[in-house]
Amino acid sequence: MVSRIRLEDRECPLSTTVGHVGEWWTLLILHDAFDGYTRFDQFQENLGISSSMLTTRLKTLVEDGLLERRPYQTHPTRYEYLLTDLGRSLRPVVVALAAWGNSRLAPEERSMILVDAETGREVEPVVVDAVTGRRLDDSEAFVYAAGPAASEIMRARYEGRART
Repeated sequence: MVSRIRLEDRECPLSTTVGHVGEWWTLLILHDAFDGYTRFDQFQENLGISSSMLTTRLKTLVEDGLLERRPYQTHPTRYEYLLTDLGRSLRPVVVALAAWGNSRLAPEERSMILVDAETGREVEPVVVDAVTGRRLDDSEAFVYAAGPAASEIMRARYEGRART
């Protein structure tokens, strides 16, 4: 099978991330895991996913270190799937994706919103620079630049994009 990723994109963090979580069912399984689902039957019932597809996706999430497979019953052996620290670190990404989707809808058309657990007040997630607190949605103020491990191709792509 021919890879969908170009050779020069294999070092790109966006390309590698999409390779791990860019599949439809994977994001939905992670979303359910963030909501507290841990068991195969819970995922299957909530998502309406076939058992073979769910088995494949859970196996990949475990192999990628996003979920941990742990037995919760011995006779017969049954497993639960728990988020790892790496898996939990994806929550802001999923929250941002859902917020982007909601931003294209009228408030009365939204079937799911993010709220403060204490107050019930709807919140608006934004991505900001941890140092300055500035929003990162301005593509002129914040640009990608080649990092220390960048190949010549990556360096050429981002040459002159940022003051360093």
